[in-house]
Amino acid sequence: HVQLVESGGGSVQAGGSLRLSCAYSGYYSRYCMGWFRQAPGKEREGVATIGLDGVTSYRNAVKGRFTISKDDVNNVLYLQMDSLKPEDTATYYCGVERDGHCYTPGGHLRLLPPYSNWGQGTQVTVS
Repeated sequence: HVQLVESGGGSVQAGGSLRLSCAYSGYYSRYCMGWFRQAPGKEREGVATIGLDGVTSYRNAVKGRFTISKDDVNNVLYLQMDSLKPEDTATYYCGVERDGHCYTPGGHLRLLPPYSNWGQGTQVTVS
């Protein structure tokens, strides 16, 4: 049974930084993980994904500002968010999906895989 618990959200001023954490357990033998976000009245959008081999994929709007990483020893997924903008305001979720669903037919890591499991979310507000 896969469990994910996000933390680290909060309220910051534009230009500030936050680091989100996602503690996970019960993951699949081969999988990808990532962060997605959803603001009120808006569609869910992928933010960053990391594959089993460490390959990453980022939303264009966050490239150069956000960094996804994974600590496989302690089973924690991170999202370092720098130079935050008001448009980054949303609830952020971490998700995990079996490796077979993580890639496009062309072999590219999906930005928003069809996550089978995700956490309860953590709110990020940038003003």
